[in-house]
Amino acid sequence: MNSISQIVKVYKNFFNDEPILVRSPGRLNFIGEHTDYNMGFVLPAAIDNAIYFAIAPRTDTRCKLISADLNEDYEFSLETLSKSKKGWANYLIGVVDQLIKAGYQLKGFNCVFGGDIPIGAGLSSSAAIEAGLTYAVNHIFNLQIDKLSLVRLAQKAENEFVGVKCGIMDQFINIFGESRNALRIDCRSLEYELVPFDYENISVVFFNTNVSHSLASSEYNLRREECSKGVAVIKKEFPVVNSLRDANAEMLESCKLKMEPLTYRRCKYVVEENERLLKACEALKVHDLTAFGSLLYETHVGLSRDYEVSCPELDFLVDAVKEFPAVYGARMMGGGFGGCTINIIENESVEMVTSLISKKYKERFNREATVYVTKISAGTGIVSAEEHAAV
Repeated sequence: MNSISQIVKVYKNFFNDEPILVRSPGRLNFIGEHTDYNMGFVLPAAIDNAIYFAIAPRTDTRCKLISADLNEDYEFSLETLSKSKKGWANYLIGVVDQLIKAGYQLKGFNCVFGGDIPIGAGLSSSAAIEAGLTYAVNHIFNLQIDKLSLVRLAQKAENEFVGVKCGIMDQFINIFGESRNALRIDCRSLEYELVPFDYENISVVFFNTNVSHSLASSEYNLRREECSKGVAVIKKEFPVVNSLRDANAEMLESCKLKMEPLTYRRCKYVVEENERLLKACEALKVHDLTAFGSLLYETHVGLSRDYEVSCPELDFLVDAVKEFPAVYGARMMGGGFGGCTINIIENESVEMVTSLISKKYKERFNREATVYVTKISAGTGIVSAEEHAAV
């Protein structure tokens, strides 16, 4: 994994000029899982793990890309965009494709990128690449694109060029994130508010199960269908309900006998999760980490029992940390069936907790649980010469 100094060194070795430096962070989601496609709320934050770009404009139509982490390069022309056999390149070509389709006038550019967001851990390295390049190209060519449009362009690059039908949360928090704050995003209106997460004595710790079950993609689509079935039943009784975001617990209960038990459980989780998220925001506003952590544990129970997107490894990791008073809360994070748990832990206990949990996990599953310790950071932005020198 590369630091910004390493990225600049690679750039100068290849291109021998001074680049603009851009930092594009990964993200976590505190609470609000599987609520985005139900038009509900999410509570993500940008983290200090990031992708760094060293970039400068060219005078022709060629774009030269170097992935410092993979030690690979790729070159293409603005005049003939097509998919690359190198999967990583498509996240960047897709951004250029969207900018051209939107009518922006571009020239070529040289770009070296890399960083310390672990791939496949659910910390959204893909959105960091897409939104980071969108921001960087907007800056070096002075395109004057507003922040929400940057978000939408980056999302469309993944949806249309890469071919992953992701929601908007990852790109949104990447561009709009602020240090010492999470963002409560309304996935229906895209309105948002800052929610403080400003603790000098607290770290956010991820335990990566290092498992990826094949169920994830098919079950994800199935959950969307199950939620839609529930909405159709509720809407017959309550015409104002167009998504589970519009339903409350009383509406759901009144329709319980009219839907399949499985459909009811899926809807119950989503309705309760939106309510939990709003409570979690209020807890953070009054600096009540104990209440906030309890809500994370409740979310995990809902994801595991009602929504059924957990797995034995995730359940084990969440249950195992409950014995430590220094852990305020934990839950599985992401789509499910593998990936990471998110844990809120006092700094002075991080080493002890991570050591013991890693040992227990290895004994139980004969597999390593990779540990990542992070802090809340700002969203994508230019790295000044002073900031670079201080690294």
